[in-house]
Amino acid sequence: MKFRWSTAIWSLVYLLLLLSLLTPPLTAISVFLIILPGVILYSSLSLKAFCLHIIPVALIAFIVEPFYLLLSIFFLIPAIVMGYFYKNKKPALNTLMAGTGTILAEFLLLLLISTTIFQFDFQGYMKDVVTLTLTPVTEAGGNNVLTNGLVLDEEMAKRIETTTVQMIPFALIVTSFIMASITHAIARPVLSRLGVHVPRLKPVREWRLPKALIWYYFIGIILQLVADGSESSFMTMIALNFVPLISFCFMIQAVGFFFYVAHAKKWHPILPFLLAVATVLIGPMRIIGIIDLAFPLREAISRPKR
Repeated sequence: MKFRWSTAIWSLVYLLLLLSLLTPPLTAISVFLIILPGVILYSSLSLKAFCLHIIPVALIAFIVEPFYLLLSIFFLIPAIVMGYFYKNKKPALNTLMAGTGTILAEFLLLLLISTTIFQFDFQGYMKDVVTLTLTPVTEAGGNNVLTNGLVLDEEMAKRIETTTVQMIPFALIVTSFIMASITHAIARPVLSRLGVHVPRLKPVREWRLPKALIWYYFIGIILQLVADGSESSFMTMIALNFVPLISFCFMIQAVGFFFYVAHAKKWHPILPFLLAVATVLIGPMRIIGIIDLAFPLREAISRPKR
């Protein structure tokens, strides 16, 4: 397959992903892959060739539905940012952070525009979604086998609604990071096959975060205690988002630790992956990340026995 045909195929993939964004069953998958074609095209082509590939896609999308044109522009911006970093051989972590920051900035800008210019009540919309989700549970009460006898009264439902709305910043940050991470994970091997050298992230076993995160975690706990006794919704929102973000970092640290141990002890390759999945699903396992930050566990494991 010639190079021009391979890039044309990625243009087609971008068009199909765009058209699938407004199809509910496919949206959850498409939104995490939509940046990928733009990154590959921008990284592997000159600016002129990139435009020649993207403009036909934008025109077709506009003909099908004008709103698709806005979506194409929205997702091309982080793609160009990541592609620019790839072209300039920037470290993989820098590219990942730049992509995450750009996606997050776009989400926040979109939220600002929709609420200020178009008067969209995003908070009310989210509350309606949560209410619609909780209504069957609330009406069933303790008679529903799935709730295991849990009675969800109106006050508890109201608290869940408020907490969900206040944790939107955390959800946006994690979503932006996952989108950028998936894009990098797929784009790097694809670009390598196309002859574009892309720096890779450090091996998972070498992932180590700053020890200062432990102090940030203590600050977050204090913020939560202060927020519980405060009537400030802003303080509550900070506390609700700050601690989960730090916990997310501890999860990454724990995953790195398991891969390090597996490498040092020559475990079966599947074991660290299973432990990583367990760390994501089981919250208390993230304590391993805290311990790994606070104490020199890796050094103790790798230290030769006398």
